[in-house]
Amino acid sequence: MRLLFLGPPGAGKGTQAKRVAGNLGIPHIATGDMLRQAVSEGTDLGLKARAIMERGDLVPDDLVIAMLLDRVAHDDATDGFILDGFPRTIAQAEALEDRFGDGGLDAAVVIDVDSEEIVRRISGRRVCGNGHVFHVDDPRWVDGEKCDQCGEPIYQREDDYASTVRNRLNVYRDLTEPLIAFYGDQGTTMHVIDGVGDPDSITESIMTALRQ
Repeated sequence: MRLLFLGPPGAGKGTQAKRVAGNLGIPHIATGDMLRQAVSEGTDLGLKARAIMERGDLVPDDLVIAMLLDRVAHDDATDGFILDGFPRTIAQAEALEDRFGDGGLDAAVVIDVDSEEIVRRISGRRVCGNGHVFHVDDPRWVDGEKCDQCGEPIYQREDDYASTVRNRLNVYRDLTEPLIAFYGDQGTTMHVIDGVGDPDSITESIMTALRQ
């Protein structure tokens, strides 16, 4: 089964994609994670992508397409996969269709969350150097300058600033939302899932939709 998870940044599609991939026994392929790793490792792709990602803009199609098509050729993706973060544009969708035919996908899952809820979720996020993540609205949050788990300094990532989040949402509306119409025209099954609520309930809603 070849699946696509769509939704605005911060909608929780990555979390749900991992859960569903585990349930189905197919790999979760997240281009965002692949790009961030490239940035961290300082590869040629990472150096090109870093400035673009920090602005909240999309990495050029040719770079992402090459990386993604190489990944889905691996043996673990023979029986299917879940794509998270690709395609984000019509050009990327067409490249996927060229690779697999028939639209390139069996179904798409759209995680639907209001824009202001997205801004609240992302702009309230704080992290430390060891990767521990906090949210200022979480009752467990302890306001301070150091992580209460490891003592490392706490900071807000530049791509979590409210202004950057709003820019990312604008990019999503302009370039990614048209994919819904694209796949509708291809006859791809579309499942729209409410992304607000208990994560377990959202996962069950997705699995129920896919079983149907």
